[in-house]
Amino acid sequence: MSAKIRRFLIGLVSVLLVIAVGGTIFGKNWVKTNAPRSFPQVDGEISLSGLDGPVDIYRDEMGIPHIYAATLHDLFMAQGYVHAQDRFWQMDAWRHIGSGTLSEMFGKAQVKTDTFLRTLGWAQIAEQEWDDLSPESRAILTAYSEGVNAYLDGRSGTELSLEYGVLKLLNADYVPEAWTPVNSLTWAKAMAWDLRGNMGAEIERAILLKTLTPEQVDTLFPPYPEDHPLIVPTIGENVAQTDHPRTTPSAAIDAATLAAVQSNFAMLDDVLGPVGDGIGSNSWAVSGALTDTGMPLLANDPHLGIQMPSIWYQIGLHCQPVSQACPYEVGGFSFAGVPGVIIGHNDRIAWGFTNVGPDVMDLFIEKTNPDNPNQYEADGAWVDFETRTETINVGGGDPVEITVRLTRHGPVISDSYGPLKDNDLEKDKEAFRDKAGIDLPENYVIALSWTALEPGNVFEAIWGFNKAQNWDEFRQAARMFVVPAQNLIYADVDGNIGYQMPGRIPVRASGDGRFPVPGWTGEYDWTGYIPFEELPYVFNPQSGYIATANNQVNPWDYPYLITYDWDYGFRARRIVDLLDAAPPQIDIAYIQQMQGDNKNLNAETLVPILMQIPLPDERLVETRAVLENWDYQNDMDSAPAALFEVFWKNLLADTFHDDLPEDYWPGGGSRWFEVIRNLAAQPDNAFWDDQATTDQVETRDDIFARAFADAASEIEDLQGKDPAKWAWGDLHTATFENQTLGQSGIAPIENLFNRGPFPTAGSKNIVNATGWDVTEGYFVDWLPSMRMIVDLGDLRNSLTVHTTGQSGHAGHQHYIDMADLWRNIEYYPMYWDEQGVVGNSEAHLRLVP
Repeated sequence: MSAKIRRFLIGLVSVLLVIAVGGTIFGKNWVKTNAPRSFPQVDGEISLSGLDGPVDIYRDEMGIPHIYAATLHDLFMAQGYVHAQDRFWQMDAWRHIGSGTLSEMFGKAQVKTDTFLRTLGWAQIAEQEWDDLSPESRAILTAYSEGVNAYLDGRSGTELSLEYGVLKLLNADYVPEAWTPVNSLTWAKAMAWDLRGNMGAEIERAILLKTLTPEQVDTLFPPYPEDHPLIVPTIGENVAQTDHPRTTPSAAIDAATLAAVQSNFAMLDDVLGPVGDGIGSNSWAVSGALTDTGMPLLANDPHLGIQMPSIWYQIGLHCQPVSQACPYEVGGFSFAGVPGVIIGHNDRIAWGFTNVGPDVMDLFIEKTNPDNPNQYEADGAWVDFETRTETINVGGGDPVEITVRLTRHGPVISDSYGPLKDNDLEKDKEAFRDKAGIDLPENYVIALSWTALEPGNVFEAIWGFNKAQNWDEFRQAARMFVVPAQNLIYADVDGNIGYQMPGRIPVRASGDGRFPVPGWTGEYDWTGYIPFEELPYVFNPQSGYIATANNQVNPWDYPYLITYDWDYGFRARRIVDLLDAAPPQIDIAYIQQMQGDNKNLNAETLVPILMQIPLPDERLVETRAVLENWDYQNDMDSAPAALFEVFWKNLLADTFHDDLPEDYWPGGGSRWFEVIRNLAAQPDNAFWDDQATTDQVETRDDIFARAFADAASEIEDLQGKDPAKWAWGDLHTATFENQTLGQSGIAPIENLFNRGPFPTAGSKNIVNATGWDVTEGYFVDWLPSMRMIVDLGDLRNSLTVHTTGQSGHAGHQHYIDMADLWRNIEYYPMYWDEQGVVGNSEAHLRLVP
């Protein structure tokens, strides 16, 4: 959540804080009275108007609902009902993000965020998508909305969720509106933003070119390493090699304008969660030729921002009977707010996702008319901006009207909505302008081209996966998965494994998407998309397995550009190594071991160098001895892991803080693993030199020694002088925070909704990928949001876990009952057949007309 929501809440709640701390508002009595009001009925019988017939909902011991219905309408109406039962606050908050109406809930502090969201136009695009949907898809979304609204009918405030009891004190007039199908469609836009790819890198490169040479920038953005795996090493036969040389920008943008763009992007990152080179996922499928059952195993663990409740809602959807009119027999993970199962399996196939991260966003510099600010140049002529007027309704305040400008490349996103609005931008331009290649026009704006700003039908792809019975049907559905492009991993009960990369991947007339480009000539325009038939895929490879971890997809001789900004493949390297070293018959236990693997390849590279470097005193030598004989596993109780990660943080700071603007200090992700790995082989590289010391030129060994001395002092401050008491898990903790009120800055409110801290293992770019940002602290900021293992030999053996619990209701028994399982790499069954579901149910609810 953004600092603006936090400031808004602090301002309004400060007058209540003394009372709250005293316990009369947010104390035990208030919680005891109000929290249970939101707990849904899960046993007995409920009458719902609009059902075709009775629906049975069994909840297993983890609170996961398994829905049995006779018609498609009733199946998805019931899914909407149970989503609203357990997660309506989460659904409500997400739809306000998707539609750019956060101000309706949280007041004027969110007007700037809503302005940028309205500029992107997600709601308008979702409306177009609704118009383009098939009749069956409309029927699914309509039935789902009916189910949500059936639950909302007659309920308000804490009957829906405890958060509304707090919100009432801040925005007394807020009443949730009825759910609509378009509310579900906007979810895809929010996820596309979350998984958008390299836009941050494009801006960062442009800014760094003001103080670094192009060669130095390339050092900080190295190519994908040749010793790390590709997802699809070969495609077809005799594919002509096409070179995609890296380019420098044809024009630089002044720092003030870039800062405004970055500020607008940061507003959404504050709301939707962090984005960086660590956000990703793992998946792999293993052929039956390598397993103990002779049938495939499929594993998936998507990495997303830490939050409360879990982003996932596990569910089973069962038509009884399965027929052409009601073809769904599927279980797995859904998004609360969206019908269907996003990741999971049906009776024939299983599938999982990891993010591709293609370059599908470009910044275009648009030359504006100095005599008419309503015009911009296109191919030598002045043309009018397309405009639309939007009204932002503000809870507790007056409506705000804004005008959105659009160019042929997309919306104008460089208007200053933050503190820069009052700055002297022309003065900033003169101070920071650093032209390269061509002169910048005196008057310009920046427009965004992004594939998610075109109508698509990604949920039709999801529903296609839910129904698919074989590889051909799965690939046919994948054609509709246009954005965000995902690595689609596949296995089926016939023994096949496969991989498909889908998505709209732009083909550029010129340029490589690494820098902002002139928009007035058309030279860098998109000319189309890579044809689906030519996107990378593989089916039953000779290796017997397929592994994806956001690493480079395509072979080196692939004729199209997907991106330069891949994850650098350290997780992929470890996964492939584990598969290559696996026992002759891989079983589920081995897959569990893989998902919980904590091997730190970064440490494996750097510790041997550190062990050879002279240190200035015996105390440091003794401290360094902690690293001797370390197996490089970042386990929770590991002292060497704690010491190394503190060293890693200080190594990045001592190496780069003197060279880079503070906003671009290293966060420690896979790119920095590769940068340091490359620099470590160049002990005299200029990046090792500390620019603050004018009387000497530092080398790699000097910086390693300094960083280790800093680390030794820091870890003693954090965990004491006795290394036996050091433990990585005590530094690296996970706190699950409600993404709105749980980040208010008001402890009594936060304590209602947040849970943690929980010690965790793993780290960035480790298979057990619990991320952290070295500029922020050692706490977990993104993580494996769920883990799933599907046994295609017997679906009843499949296992899973997600992070918090099924319920979004604070105080409910299923609010935080998964956290210890998750952090200890433990699992629970994915019940599949009706006998197993009913036999292990803790509740049975029947919905009747």
